[in-house]
Amino acid sequence: MRRTRMGAVGLLAAVSLVMTGMTGPAGADGDPAPPDRSWAREARKAGLEDISGGDAAKVPAPTRADVAAGKQSAEDLTGDITFSTPGGTFQNEVSVSLGTTIAGAQIRYTTNGQLPTASSTVYSGPLRLTSTTQLRAQAFVNGAASGEPGTAVYVARSVDASHDLPLLVLDAYGGGKPDREWADVAAMVMEPQGGSTSLGAAPAVSTRAAFHLRGQSSATFEKAPYRIEFRDNDDKDADYPVLGMPAESDWVLRGPFPDKTLVRDAFAYTLGREMGLQTPRHRFVEVYLNLDGQPMGADDYQGVYLLDENIKVSPDRLDIAKLKKGDLTEPAVTGGYVMKFDAWAAEEPKLPCTGQECWSDLEVTEPDDLQPEQQTWITQYVQKLHNALRSGNPSDPQTGYPAYIDVDSFVNLIILNEMGRQGDSYLRSMYMYKDRGGKLTAGPLWDYDLGFNAIPNGSPVDGWQFQPFFGFGTTDWFLKLMQDPSFNQKVRARWQELRRGVLSDAQLRDRVTQLSSPLANGARRNFQKWPNLNTRTVGPFQTQTTRTWQEQLTLMQDWLVQRAAWIDSSGWEVGETSPPPWPTAPGAREKAAPLLPHLREAAERREGSSG
Repeated sequence: MRRTRMGAVGLLAAVSLVMTGMTGPAGADGDPAPPDRSWAREARKAGLEDISGGDAAKVPAPTRADVAAGKQSAEDLTGDITFSTPGGTFQNEVSVSLGTTIAGAQIRYTTNGQLPTASSTVYSGPLRLTSTTQLRAQAFVNGAASGEPGTAVYVARSVDASHDLPLLVLDAYGGGKPDREWADVAAMVMEPQGGSTSLGAAPAVSTRAAFHLRGQSSATFEKAPYRIEFRDNDDKDADYPVLGMPAESDWVLRGPFPDKTLVRDAFAYTLGREMGLQTPRHRFVEVYLNLDGQPMGADDYQGVYLLDENIKVSPDRLDIAKLKKGDLTEPAVTGGYVMKFDAWAAEEPKLPCTGQECWSDLEVTEPDDLQPEQQTWITQYVQKLHNALRSGNPSDPQTGYPAYIDVDSFVNLIILNEMGRQGDSYLRSMYMYKDRGGKLTAGPLWDYDLGFNAIPNGSPVDGWQFQPFFGFGTTDWFLKLMQDPSFNQKVRARWQELRRGVLSDAQLRDRVTQLSSPLANGARRNFQKWPNLNTRTVGPFQTQTTRTWQEQLTLMQDWLVQRAAWIDSSGWEVGETSPPPWPTAPGAREKAAPLLPHLREAAERREGSSG
């Protein structure tokens, strides 16, 4: 999918100051194993075991189809050309001889990223490469292209380094840092073997790719996030299995930066999965990114990142019906849809609301070619939910919200969001999906790096995140749900159940420990590159400051236990709330946005003085 999403970065950075206050855990143990090892051992090698301990369910190992898909992608890339040296990194120079399976053919090649033509250079002997090169070749018979073209990528480096986390190596062929448009990049993944890997290791994935800057506030970080798309010889999607995750072409590279524990997103995803929510699979990696055209060096090290599956309708990600252009009548038109609340950043197509206390900023992310009839149908469905929440009997199974939402998913989401106490909760990156014939379901989870006390005073131990802050919000659905006695009781019962399991004090602390332990060496390197542990302002955010990484982890663990204790004591009582009305005049919300940091600060001062 190549839908580039843009936002008003400057405004969103300011808004995020206010708002801050698919599955499987990350990591890889790198145990070596012979080629005929069992699939269970494959899973262990990829770090796919459940990190919570006990008898919790294991994540399925990669299937033979996943591996076959990756092999097929690699074969597609080399086509009918043979390369004497497989793609990978090299020092000083590498010699590559070309051959072809096409009888009687002449080989022509390029090193500028373009497919060869009949006028490209004729191959006459081994090629000596001294810089990062995308070597592309094509067989020609009697002047006409014959067979499939082939490509291999070679990344020049001036340094070697050992790592105990997987490596993702990216080289932009001297193109510099990308903006919001796709740019060519060589991509390689090195998996640990025997507990370590290096820049000189044979890559498990070596492919053509493209990348671009992503994120809103995070796009301003020095340690920037990116979208990555693996590509074949025709610039179409190429699916590769990566670090035990099912074969796909589209990935998100998120670099924890204001989150100095490095694990908050992974914490939310693994916890959410065990609670029954849809979450993206993800792996921790260390990244080298070379932008300047020189051989990759030590200064190209970028630190610890989270390689995420993006939220996408596909059998191995969000497995719901794929809505086609021609699906315009029931039952086909009933799904599948993916949408999200994204305050101040939602893009068209957005779903309009009619009536009182309307929602806002509800964007449909899939299908990305939404037809007018489909938009009308899903708008009417969501409007019925909105109206049902305001009816005289909102919990009626036939006419109330249970007729329109998967109640359990919303119960679980509220519990996780209230545990996280992130300012963006319910406002931004708040995904929901609707399968064909199904109900609106909360999830998949996305973007929790500023929750769980990442921002000083941004995640108060007490209070509810579902109550609109000074009337600012995208919807009051979650408040309405919590005010309904039937729904509230479900939340209370589920909370008590979870407190005996994954939300117990011991398991909350242990999850942080289990996620962070494999990162110890990577974290040391990360904070050598980005020495911000004791830096208060990171990007547009005020962050926790400590002397050590371990102190960051302890801050998070202590806060989790305190937050859970407050929720215990609250009994999930909503209390009286009458927030000021949402600004409705044209431009009022945008004009109000810069005031939010001051409102938040004033509220915190009042809370502090009254406590």
